[in-house]
Amino acid sequence: MAIAEDTVREALKQVIDPELFVNIVDLGLIYEIKVVENDEGKSDVQVDMTMTSPACPAAPQLLGQSKDFVGQLEEVAEVDVRLVMTPPWTPDRMTEDARDQLGIF
Repeated sequence: MAIAEDTVREALKQVIDPELFVNIVDLGLIYEIKVVENDEGKSDVQVDMTMTSPACPAAPQLLGQSKDFVGQLEEVAEVDVRLVMTPPWTPDRMTEDARDQLGIF
């Protein structure tokens, strides 16, 4: 049985933007999560994510940590984290929790 998308999303919440100190899920950086069950009964996961700006210096760190945290889930076999820039990120994608943490009302 394939892992639930919500489980992957929870793992991604462990990745904290080092400049904003908010997790990447609440920042709205996660665009899509695809989960496919493989022949061994484990899940292959693809995550499409973006950055707050195309020149984000933390991009390699955030991409690597995303892959690592999802890959640590017992039900996961393969992880592919793709950086996408379309559509561009905007602050509208943030959750209310992120807005509160950053003092944006």
